[in-house]
Amino acid sequence: MSLNPLAVELNDLLQEKCPTAYALLSGRGRKLYYPKGILTQSAEAKEKAHKFNATIGIATEGGVPMHLPSLAKYFPEIGPGDSFNYAPAGGRPDLRAAWKKKMLAENPSLAGKEISLPVVTAALTHGLSLVGDLFVDPGDVLLLPNMFWGNYSYTYSVRLGAAIRNYNTFTESGGFDVPAMAAALKEVAAEKGKAILLLNFPNNPSGYTITEPEAEAILAAVVETADTGAKVLVVCDDAYFGLFYEDCLKESLFARLVGRHPNVLSVRLDGATKELFVWGFRVGCITFGCDCQCDCGCAEAYEALVKKTMGAIRGNISNCCNLTQTLVLRALRDPALPAERQQKFDVMQARALKVKKVLNSGKYDDAWTYYPFNSGYFMCLHLKTVDAEKLRVHVLDKYGVGAISSGPTDLRIAFSCLEVGQIQEVFDILYQGVKDLA
Repeated sequence: MSLNPLAVELNDLLQEKCPTAYALLSGRGRKLYYPKGILTQSAEAKEKAHKFNATIGIATEGGVPMHLPSLAKYFPEIGPGDSFNYAPAGGRPDLRAAWKKKMLAENPSLAGKEISLPVVTAALTHGLSLVGDLFVDPGDVLLLPNMFWGNYSYTYSVRLGAAIRNYNTFTESGGFDVPAMAAALKEVAAEKGKAILLLNFPNNPSGYTITEPEAEAILAAVVETADTGAKVLVVCDDAYFGLFYEDCLKESLFARLVGRHPNVLSVRLDGATKELFVWGFRVGCITFGCDCQCDCGCAEAYEALVKKTMGAIRGNISNCCNLTQTLVLRALRDPALPAERQQKFDVMQARALKVKKVLNSGKYDDAWTYYPFNSGYFMCLHLKTVDAEKLRVHVLDKYGVGAISSGPTDLRIAFSCLEVGQIQEVFDILYQGVKDLA
């Protein structure tokens, strides 16, 4: 099957401006383009059709999108155009610009660097799927720590046929096992000529974010691998960004990867879901960062990647929800937002620190240890004497307490949904469950 001329044009541009991005594209990614069809013609008409616009597939009435009063009454401060109309395939331009501004403000290492304009996704899972569309072929290897979110396996292995290769998450002393990651990265790069490394901090399920020295060690490992000539794609899943409670890296690793090496392409996935506490809004972003070796910079390469991403969105869900994008944009523009976010952060931090205080009491030492955690929503127990799934089922059936088992020894606790005053009782019940089974 021959490629569409628009896809060829984007591929040629990437080969010239950012050959690493082109080399990392999957077979599907090389076919992707943004069609100059109805959407493009409608966009042109929106700009120039000052008399009549008979292009886009919505119904209008009185110059605004047709709507039902029984629905419109719930959005008294939002006009029909911002609630009932379609959003562009790449997302609302004003939201994309506002999210980029937020990203630059929260990640000091991005100062003076070029990154793409974020593309709006239907939250993080959709962003992960788009990464797969662009860069993952059957038989490719995805590098993950052995403590990882199960949906990665579904997205990349079940759907796309990639192989998951794990490395040890923590060293015996309790830090992130950078040497294990570096060895796995080097091994895959030597086998395939490319490597796909997915990093998730704060980590789900462990609740761990790397320290500053660990971040620099990861960057050194990526650069060392790229120096061999291998192409490296680093995907930063920053779903829980900003929820950093103790000593750890306080910005995205993406910010330090951008411009680090010409053989490295970095992708950031983040969104409003956890950062603004709007789980059902399904508003996320995908952003690209590379190191183009040309005088004109990376703008054209980014535009090509953005168009391919928009093409993938157009061929899948068409576009993301306009109403929730509008609400996120308005929140970002609200001067009260920083103080409100800080208040919720303080609540979450108090819960995390209470969990640590309870676990450090020594009361439960015969039943479990816990993995390092300093951020995010979760922490994990490492059970010493009972099977995690058996304990999960037992405390659920007998005591009405829910937790998540992950393998034979690990039990994940979401302190994000526990009040401070409930935490002691939860662990007491888990401990009683261990004694019951023993």
